Amino acid sequence: MESYLLDWANLLLRWVHVITAIAWVGSSFYFVFLDSSLTPPEDEDLKRQGVSGELWAVHGGGFYHPVKFAVSPPKLPGHLHWFFWESYSTWLTGFSLFTVSYLWNAGTYLIDKSVMAWEPEMAVAAALAFLVVFWLAYDRICRTLGEREGGDGIVGALVFVLVCVAAWLACHWFSGRAAFLLVGAMIATTMSANVFFWIIPGQRTVVASIKAGKPVDPIHGKRGKQRSVHNTYFTLPVLFAMLSNHYSFTYTHPQNWLVLIAMMFAGAAIRQFFVMRHGFKLGRNPHPWKYAATGVVAILAVFIWLRPADKPAAETAAASATLAAQGSPGAAGGPISYKTLQPILEQRCYLCHAEQVQMKNVRLDSPRDVAKHAQLLYQLSVVTRVMPMNNATNISDAERALIKQWFESGAHVD
Repeated sequence: MESYLLDWANLLLRWVHVITAIAWVGSSFYFVFLDSSLTPPEDEDLKRQGVSGELWAVHGGGFYHPVKFAVSPPKLPGHLHWFFWESYSTWLTGFSLFTVSYLWNAGTYLIDKSVMAWEPEMAVAAALAFLVVFWLAYDRICRTLGEREGGDGIVGALVFVLVCVAAWLACHWFSGRAAFLLVGAMIATTMSANVFFWIIPGQRTVVASIKAGKPVDPIHGKRGKQRSVHNTYFTLPVLFAMLSNHYSFTYTHPQNWLVLIAMMFAGAAIRQFFVMRHGFKLGRNPHPWKYAATGVVAILAVFIWLRPADKPAAETAAASATLAAQGSPGAAGGPISYKTLQPILEQRCYLCHAEQVQMKNVRLDSPRDVAKHAQLLYQLSVVTRVMPMNNATNISDAERALIKQWFESGAHVD
């Protein structure tokens, strides 16, 4: 029952998390586009009001005319829309999902004992520390160097180094799947913290000054803008980290931390292309093709690097010899019977998929159940190799090869 309840919690939290993330990313992308596409106002009345830029757009059958006041409008409207619940809701649902999916069963999902054999409590504490320590270090870099003349480049370089260190540590402390997700959650936490600690408080200070009739300090807008820009470059790296857990060929690689860094770097470069592209259309920026090319080249390099190599004849012969030594009738490439397959399932799969424990409502302790889940068994144990989780039951390559032979020879259970 616990597994069933966790599956429902996972489903509903993931659903809400994706919905709120779409809202947050969408509004963030829109305002970055808006800032990059504004042109100086032509109307004299707008100039007198202090408008620094305007945009005419058409969408959904209507025309829109947003304008931007560089510091403050001459008068606040009766209703002012704030963009923060999208960020907070995304983080709350994401952290809840991370808790249900990884922290609740840390011994299974967070820990890979072949990487780091520690107690679940210590692993959970370390994972939570990632979220906090990265934010504190990033915030210190921004506050120390971010407001200096020409400091943006230094901040960007230091944050990149910080992400690289965090990726290396995560991939050497946790299971690969959890490490990728944890790095994504770490950056996403920083994005939401930027909104909570800097962007919204700065905006509230500006609004309070306007209402009180006091001069508005432009530093609040500059700080908020800086953190907002950082957030937009974080977005695509975070999305890759969150989606990567569906693709085991990325996080199971021996140098998975380099895979993660390369793909996040590619995402940031591609995001830079789209940010600068808006300004290029207005003649403000040179053509940003080099950023798109850099991102694409990085992805192609990872694609070539991770391509599966054909198993050499010696390896295939060794697997066949192992099967033969075990007395397997499939060692010579013949059909595999359920009687031959069953001991492997009992030793490697029953721990999580039998009568007492039915993870994901999957049982593999009877011929009927094995026939029902044959495709899933083959997909997860042979093709993607994500099961057993973190190879907790030490299934061998020879045993995976036997499951492959069984499935490809008809998956017979009689």
